[in-house]
Amino acid sequence: MRRLFSAILITGLALTSLAKITQAQGLPGMTLLSGPDKTNILNYFLQSGRSGEWDRYKLRLPANKLNLAIAEVSITYPEYYKGKIDPKSVEIRLKDKPIPLEEVIWDEENHIIQIYPQEPIPAGTKVEIVLSNVKNPTFGGVFNFNANIRSPGDVPMLRYIGTWVLSID
Repeated sequence: MRRLFSAILITGLALTSLAKITQAQGLPGMTLLSGPDKTNILNYFLQSGRSGEWDRYKLRLPANKLNLAIAEVSITYPEYYKGKIDPKSVEIRLKDKPIPLEEVIWDEENHIIQIYPQEPIPAGTKVEIVLSNVKNPTFGGVFNFNANIRSPGDVPMLRYIGTWVLSID
């Protein structure tokens, strides 16, 4: 009887640990030891969130953080992020509608994505940046993607808005 109970218990634990929790990931997870200040963590959604798979990232900028118009959105990411980004599949959405972009530059060597809308985005507007056709890194991890903006007519200096703490498993 003890062997039967042990076998059932071990089988149940094995099946439970193999259960698929969810494919999509979103919002920042728990940051244990370090990372950006809580007030600087930005919301996001990953369609897959799995290492080595094709994915779509939806990176959100809240309206209350955007008190200036936006002429450029710049996203920096860590050197150890080895994913592939398709600059032709980048969008900026306002109220779920894409706006025309002048140019998107992915500088893989310097770990930066620069996005230039055709017209400046008004201050106080909720913005969603969609990176489609992204190949996630082969090895997962936690990756800080930093959001910076430049305003029209501003000195050519980027202003830090916040950080998306992406978790890819």
